[in-house]
Amino acid sequence: MAESDSADSDLLWYLEKLSRKECHSLRNQLGQECMEIGLPPIPRLELSEENPDLANQLTTFYEAQHLWNLMYNIFHKIPRKDLCEKINARRNRNKEAHKMLIKQKLQGERCLHNRIHDIFCQDMILELVDKFDFVFRHVSPEAAKALNVFLIGQEASGKTMVLRGALFEWANGNIWADVFSYVIHLSSHDINQMTSGSLVALISKDWPEGRAPVADILSEPQKILFILEDLDDMELTFRISPQALCTDSRQQVSTPVLVASLLTRKLAPGCRFLITSRPQGQAVTWTLMKKTDMLMTLSFSREKRRKYFTLFFRDGQRAEAAFQLVQRNELFLHLCQAPILCWVTCVALQRQMNQGADLKRSCQTLTDIYTHFLADTLTAQAADQRPVVPLQSLCSLALEGLLHNTLHFTEEDLRSVGFTQADVSTLQTLEILWPSSHLKGRYRFIHSKVQEFCAAVAFMLPLAEHGIPSAWGRCKGKRELYDDFSPVIASMFGLLNKERRKTFEAALGCRLLTDYVSQYLRTEMRCFGDNLKAIGHHTPLFHGLFENQEEEYVRRIMDSFSEANIYVRDHRDLMVSSYCLGYCQRLQKLKLSIQNIFEKRSHEQSTPRLTYFSVDTRFEDMFKAIVHNRNLTCLCLSCMPISSKVFSLLHEVLTNPMCSIQHLSLMKCDLEASAYQELASLLLSSKNMKKLTLSKNALSRDGMQIFCDALFHPKCVLESLVISGCFFTAKACEYMVCALENNPNLKSLELGSNNVGDAGMELLCGAMKHPNCKLENIGLEECMLTSACCASLASVLISSKTLKKINLLGNKLGDEGIVQLLEGLGHPDCVLQTVGLQPPSPLAITILLSMTMGYDAYISFG
Repeated sequence: MAESDSADSDLLWYLEKLSRKECHSLRNQLGQECMEIGLPPIPRLELSEENPDLANQLTTFYEAQHLWNLMYNIFHKIPRKDLCEKINARRNRNKEAHKMLIKQKLQGERCLHNRIHDIFCQDMILELVDKFDFVFRHVSPEAAKALNVFLIGQEASGKTMVLRGALFEWANGNIWADVFSYVIHLSSHDINQMTSGSLVALISKDWPEGRAPVADILSEPQKILFILEDLDDMELTFRISPQALCTDSRQQVSTPVLVASLLTRKLAPGCRFLITSRPQGQAVTWTLMKKTDMLMTLSFSREKRRKYFTLFFRDGQRAEAAFQLVQRNELFLHLCQAPILCWVTCVALQRQMNQGADLKRSCQTLTDIYTHFLADTLTAQAADQRPVVPLQSLCSLALEGLLHNTLHFTEEDLRSVGFTQADVSTLQTLEILWPSSHLKGRYRFIHSKVQEFCAAVAFMLPLAEHGIPSAWGRCKGKRELYDDFSPVIASMFGLLNKERRKTFEAALGCRLLTDYVSQYLRTEMRCFGDNLKAIGHHTPLFHGLFENQEEEYVRRIMDSFSEANIYVRDHRDLMVSSYCLGYCQRLQKLKLSIQNIFEKRSHEQSTPRLTYFSVDTRFEDMFKAIVHNRNLTCLCLSCMPISSKVFSLLHEVLTNPMCSIQHLSLMKCDLEASAYQELASLLLSSKNMKKLTLSKNALSRDGMQIFCDALFHPKCVLESLVISGCFFTAKACEYMVCALENNPNLKSLELGSNNVGDAGMELLCGAMKHPNCKLENIGLEECMLTSACCASLASVLISSKTLKKINLLGNKLGDEGIVQLLEGLGHPDCVLQTVGLQPPSPLAITILLSMTMGYDAYISFG
């Protein structure tokens, strides 16, 4: 066990102070005291002068914190209060020593970077620190046993500054004075560097020579706060078997087991955690969160943003002009979610104001912001407006880092790309590079977005190949595993714009080589255009084309698309998609997927909530782009709530004479009962819509009746209906029968993954025999069908003159039922061409072969 060398931490020193009578009392009370505090007794323990190794026996058998709590209680009862006071004094000294270590560490680290940030961030830090103080002081008794407080924030949103602010305030006695005796800070770097360890070693890592007063620290585990910083960057798995968890602070275990044992309070029971993470780590966050835990979101609100602009520009008119420009541009608004990127934006806008430029024309894209920021920071101190450090070296460093999963650079890395020590000092002064917050002697770009833009520039500069030594052989966190180059590609598209390229070249005194890059990107994007398997979705490409803003270039690429899959995460995606769709003349199919977005929770709420993307004028712009595209025939809206506002927009679009949409998909949209009246109205008012997909929505009986009434209305031209997985039963089939018997337009009906059952199938079979039913395809996979309905199905196969395809996969029809169906298939009046069935037995296959000789239908077995 790691302990200090002072006499008052040596158990033997205390035992030698006891008289013979006191030793006898200690021996008599030892067993009872062990029982009271839940410790196992030492077998056959004899306390006497003939047992000089008692201290060693106790130290070996019990963990240090348990042993000292045991001794303290016995000393108090003997009574030897002087020894208890000695232990208390030692504990108090160690608490103060720990605070002193925290202060020394904070003094050696740089938290803030310029005066504007000093003023602004100090208020933000104190505001959150006050919230932390409140939460830990006023926590419920149930939560106090194992409270986790989660602080979620984007990159560079200020999480590290808030943690250091909290540590500083605690070390100076301003918060948590009677709540926490020790605050133990664990960063993702600390955890990722470990393969195994013990709680003792983890606690001792920041103490001189690793000799921490572990016994005193763990003696009151309920007064320990563990800070776990950057949970999303930790290479850990939390799927640990309960049997594998550790309860002994001295035991060496794997790092995942050690962290899991702490989080489950198998170690240090009663301790509390303050955990920070980026939103990307939400899956792990929700895994760890309990109902009694707290979640705080570190967001840069409109009010905070306005205050920052006011502090930066000082001139109220300039501040308001810049603020309003940002508020009107979704890309700028998202960029300014972090204070440091707000500073980047302000620097860029101030440069343009100083040059008398029209902000609305000179700052339209992120490429404009980054260009003016680099131009201002790299040339501000130069008399000839040339960069004060080599631009090629900066861009080479950025690109090599992304290519080799390196965001934190050593001084050797910086030298390898051509920087001198003076250059490194200049880059820090200019706020381009910062010392790493956790890795001593390393540097990083002020934000990954600045590094990504510099990497994009690197592709257009004549650069020699450079290797960065730290790219290999170092344990790296998840964040450094860089695999999404879409922001880099978007910036490359932006730099291909002639005017923006000229601005960049004039401001930074260089020439970009764009011809090859332009041709390469155009060729690649055309290849990817209709290859969704390769590209996944088109949203990243749309961001690049929006950055480009050259109409002819955008049109040439967009004209190669006949299909677009748009994945909407926020209003930025809507903004760029609306822009690109306006140039897409050949588009025939559009799939729009709306991702669930986390909603900010108040501290009273105890469980995570999900909300959906809001619909406003920016969403309307998307629909306006759809209306003006005569080639667009398919619109898919997935995983988004279709509110009355959206239905109003859909009605406006689908009834517009310019709209050519024939297929509308509202799959998995959580449609409510009131939505079916809206759907019925759409069916009757749209003259072009031929196909409607409603899969994965719960169709109620009332909704089904309203919907089916519209289906067999004379004005309805729908030909194909997909309602798979809609939770309806045989009863709902009664309404579908009316639609089949009264709507000769209906050619395709997909009912898969519904509990149709044999009773429902009998109703549908009756409808399919009706002379008005012109159904050509019916999907009945996984519909709870058995052999009981196969005779009726076989009768349909014989009597129907239009049915060409039927899918019965996933139903337990049995050999008897399959044989009945095969009899229908082999009938000369059967016109069916494709049938899907479960694999039959060898006997049924033999019958199949004998009955279908010369039959040209395609039979698919699942």
